Amino acid sequence: MSDALWTPAPERVAATNLRAFAAASGVAAVAGGAYPELHEWSVREPTAFWRAVWGWAGVVGEPGEPVVEAAPEMWRTRFFPDARLNFAENLLRAPGDVPAILFAREDGARRAVTRRELHELVSRIQQALLADGVRPGDRVAALVPNVPEVYALMLAATSIGATFSSCSPDFGVRGVLDRFGQIEPVVLVAVDGYVYEGKRFETLDRAREIRAALPTVRRIPVLAVLDDVADPSGIERGVGWDDWLAPYAPAPVEFTRLPFDHPVYVLYSSGTTGLPKCIVHRAGGVLLKHLVEHRLHCDVRDGDRVLYFTTTGWMMWNWLASALASDAAAVVYDGSPAVDGARVLWDLADEVGVTLFGTSAKFLDACHKQGLRPAESHSLASVRTITSTGSPLSDDGFRYVYEHVKPDVHLASISGGTDLCGCLVAGDPTGPVYAGEIQRPGLGMAIEVFDDGGAPLGPGAAGELVCTAPFPSIPLGLWDDPGDERLRATYFERFPGVWHQGDYAEWTEHGGVVIHGRSDATLNPGGVRIGTAEIYRQVETIDAVVESLVIGQEWDGDVRAVLFVVLRDGAALTDELAAEIRARIRNGASPRHVPARILAVDDLPRTRSGKLTELAVRDVVHGRPVKNVEALANPEALDRLPLDELRT
Repeated sequence: MSDALWTPAPERVAATNLRAFAAASGVAAVAGGAYPELHEWSVREPTAFWRAVWGWAGVVGEPGEPVVEAAPEMWRTRFFPDARLNFAENLLRAPGDVPAILFAREDGARRAVTRRELHELVSRIQQALLADGVRPGDRVAALVPNVPEVYALMLAATSIGATFSSCSPDFGVRGVLDRFGQIEPVVLVAVDGYVYEGKRFETLDRAREIRAALPTVRRIPVLAVLDDVADPSGIERGVGWDDWLAPYAPAPVEFTRLPFDHPVYVLYSSGTTGLPKCIVHRAGGVLLKHLVEHRLHCDVRDGDRVLYFTTTGWMMWNWLASALASDAAAVVYDGSPAVDGARVLWDLADEVGVTLFGTSAKFLDACHKQGLRPAESHSLASVRTITSTGSPLSDDGFRYVYEHVKPDVHLASISGGTDLCGCLVAGDPTGPVYAGEIQRPGLGMAIEVFDDGGAPLGPGAAGELVCTAPFPSIPLGLWDDPGDERLRATYFERFPGVWHQGDYAEWTEHGGVVIHGRSDATLNPGGVRIGTAEIYRQVETIDAVVESLVIGQEWDGDVRAVLFVVLRDGAALTDELAAEIRARIRNGASPRHVPARILAVDDLPRTRSGKLTELAVRDVVHGRPVKNVEALANPEALDRLPLDELRT
């Protein structure tokens, strides 16, 4: 059995929210605070667990009875069917002079917004939205960078009962219309441009073209980011942000209390086939799920400062916004995490006293490969928790954090997705951390690993990660899906009546989980199923390789593994380096994992949230059209794949 990289001190465990919640549960077997017992209770007694979460977390609203209303279909189970609440009311909390949003941009711009100032801004936006005829159920959309105004816009929209949706401004016109065109917003907030890696990108022409294709938009306020005053001339129904709000003075925010299942967000799938799926999320479900993840899994406390590097086009933006519901401040960064030699986020953590540092496995790996040693260059005294998501964090990634970032920190690798706007498996601030492992199944989540026949697997056997019982943040539905046919096909068809979203995983001997990658991107050479993350874990240990991507290529009646690598400046894919890569994979994984071909490329395609996209590469290699190219940040990388070398 491997040794833990970190075990929390007893006094730290005793001070966690998780222990306080367990003690308040009133259940003798749970009150001791041991995570396995708490999790087992949360799944076995969902009524008691979710009622306890509502009360302990101080949810504002009327819970009503019952807590759970069963249905024949898992996704139609209702939680708190008689409840009335407002999502924004639970995030805004009381006005005061404590920070709500601490904003930083890569070029050095800084701004602090107090709870009182946020209330005032939300009030003015709310009045402007009402004047534009926005009503409950209408859609309010944003095409803006990660700035304080977008949080206020979301809160104002949801205070009315409108449904909010956002995209990052680096999306192309087609990508935006593929998303917003489906949900038909009545108000679209745009921006004059954004800054990234020291460059200014103007977007007014794009906004003009998007507005022309969205006939439902009644108003398009334009927020100035690049200039003092954004000029919305030429955009039909366009108006400057300040002019839009000028008629309205701050007043108390009015909150419309609505059912638990009222639609709060529309998020979008990555879109590997057809148009992106528009995933409609319920207000109460997202609120409760995020409160559990923030307060119990991540130990977020009153007055904490929560940073997550994200854009407005990734579900982690919604996750970060919910930190406000835990009386924490959201630390909001706009720009590239790679500026100043990837030190900018570590600098920000010290500057504002970040307590939860949220990032991606890719960022941590990049810091490792660049030789950054934040433990030597930064204090990071305030940081209690580091979370990592977006892709599996390698064993070396775990060790890097404890050896070179901070030895006494809770490193929580987490995994879930846009589909549930939350986590399936997450961290445990009271338990040990082991290299390569996500610590625990999420509270309230009946997690199993299934074989292909739907039978549960024990530790050491890889299969499909599933959830076998209802949970509050199951999507309300997919947009324009009467009868839930697409919802059923997407999440419940593989294993009837069981939530399945395509992660390939296995239990560990410690009760944790290892994610091997997307199951739809697994390899099957010779009929042996291999998770791509198993290969990445080995390749990432090689200094000459900056990043890598592996696919299965249909070849000679079978499938062969093809590995693409991006190399450091000055490195070349020599026979010696290729042999080193193969040896590392063979010894660290198995001979079956060794790729048949290794090819060097100068770039790999990634989504706008930074995830490498194996499926797009696989489609190009097989001569199939790539769906939703607009979802890619760098589609030109596909054009430079060495396809000629894959014909032999």
